[in-house]
Amino acid sequence: MIRFHKEGYKIITIAFVLSIIGILLAEKFIEIDWLVKAVQVFILGFLIIILQFFRNPKRVTPLNKNTIIAPVDGKVVVIEEVEEPEYFKGKRLQVSIFMSPINVHVTRYAMSGVVKYSKYHPGKYLVAWHPKASTENERTTIVLENTTFGEVLYRQIAGALAKRIVNYAKVGEKVIQGTDAGFIKFGSRVDLFLPIGTKLNVKLGDKVKGGVQVVAEK
Repeated sequence: MIRFHKEGYKIITIAFVLSIIGILLAEKFIEIDWLVKAVQVFILGFLIIILQFFRNPKRVTPLNKNTIIAPVDGKVVVIEEVEEPEYFKGKRLQVSIFMSPINVHVTRYAMSGVVKYSKYHPGKYLVAWHPKASTENERTTIVLENTTFGEVLYRQIAGALAKRIVNYAKVGEKVIQGTDAGFIKFGSRVDLFLPIGTKLNVKLGDKVKGGVQVVAEK
């Protein structure tokens, strides 16, 4: 059975109602049979896209304090040492995962620990793979801490189509690896900032599965 994320319930309901209205109106007001069918197929296709975007497949996370799991589904587009200016103000190993509109957009906690920092930043809507998206787009920055990795930062970044980031992390909250951390609506990216020297299990171009695949380990 297909599961949908709670952040999509309202949009799915609206899309479903509008789809029914559109199909009925096409039947009533368009006299050319093939055009009626074409419009109805287009409407159903749009509804299917909405449904698949908000799907929330059940993932069984192998809990392990010595691993960092992929927080989202997508493609690894950046692996490099960078200066992280917002929280660490120092060198970190950045791993960025780009989500296309067809990926599952649920954000999951990459490790278990305590939320040390959680901040929302309004901003632009550059394409998610743009080099400046990490610092100029709408985004949320969250820092988790545990005894194995110390502090790990992840950043949800809106893309050209994403107009709302949902973040559930609250400072002081204890969270569990693989559980629901939020959602980004319509195209986006997540950056991980890991301690220098962290062993990575992924390379550029790899496609990863959120909540399941190990991206780094001690």
